[in-house]
Amino acid sequence: MPLSARLKEHEPWTDEQVIARVLAGDTQLFELIMRRHNERLYRAVRSILRDEAEAEDAMQGAYLHAYAHLGDFEGRSAFSTWLTRIGIHEALARRRRSLRTVSENEEEESDVPAETRSPEAGASDVENRRLLTRAIDALPEHFRTVFVLRQVQELSIEETARCLEIEPATVKTRLYRARAMLRRLLLAEVEPSGRGALPFEAPRCDRVVAAVLSQIRS
Repeated sequence: MPLSARLKEHEPWTDEQVIARVLAGDTQLFELIMRRHNERLYRAVRSILRDEAEAEDAMQGAYLHAYAHLGDFEGRSAFSTWLTRIGIHEALARRRRSLRTVSENEEEESDVPAETRSPEAGASDVENRRLLTRAIDALPEHFRTVFVLRQVQELSIEETARCLEIEPATVKTRLYRARAMLRRLLLAEVEPSGRGALPFEAPRCDRVVAAVLSQIRS
């Protein structure tokens, strides 16, 4: 059976069921895990790294780490939370390594939001997405990550807290302050509903999946 047909056949399975099959040797089903969680993982690492290429690299690293430690997943939290936490740790580690290799001037320049845009962005609301993405990137990291997980990815307060390993009350406070900062940054031109920001389109999804599967097979 072609892999695409197998993925569709097993789509109703829970993450735990898919993981059990992967651990039993059906490693190709790990693709189903990646395609389920790509958008969420991308948004989490992108909120920290603020760079498209770095975010994709961090996703690959997170997936490879998760694949190597699937047997350690004990189900005490949702698999998506476990995976997101791995992605956040990977992104933070990459950011720390990057900061150690740049000069003070370069560090200051890195705080300026990038002007570049993904060519995959839709034409109908390109300007609003660009403004919103730049405004999100301009937030301090702690507020930016909470905003992306809670408002863009629409996680619950409790799940956001578990992903970031902070208290729910801290999530509420940071989200409130992030929204206030965004309103000031956008000058009320864009309503920060956030759902359309940081899209994870099919070409990027395919790139990440192919790169991870290639390394797993090798």
